Amino acid sequence: MSTPWHLSLMAVMYIIAGIMHFVFPRAYMRIMPRYLPQHRLLVYVSGLVEIALGVGLCFSATKKPSIYGIIAMLTVFLLVHFYMLSDEKASAGIPKWVLVLRIPLQFGLIYWAWFYL
Repeated sequence: MSTPWHLSLMAVMYIIAGIMHFVFPRAYMRIMPRYLPQHRLLVYVSGLVEIALGVGLCFSATKKPSIYGIIAMLTVFLLVHFYMLSDEKASAGIPKWVLVLRIPLQFGLIYWAWFYL
């Protein structure tokens, strides 16, 4: 069975998002909640996880665990979205209305992953 284009798009999206953690780590460290330790390490680990999950979507043997991983990761990343809403520095100058819209978008991404289970 061939992979639907939208699943391939999802895989590419997570792979690119993960790579961006290594290209622009300071941007990600700025939005990390202060109560989390070792921001640089967490940014790199989360980037590796995103890349691994994106690659995992490309193989039938790892697709389902990768989808569960994406759902868990997106759920954890909700903490960052709420933190950005509550902290002026972490908001990185992004308008509050954009930050608010990211919350339902996150749930949309979770549903998109769940769709493939």
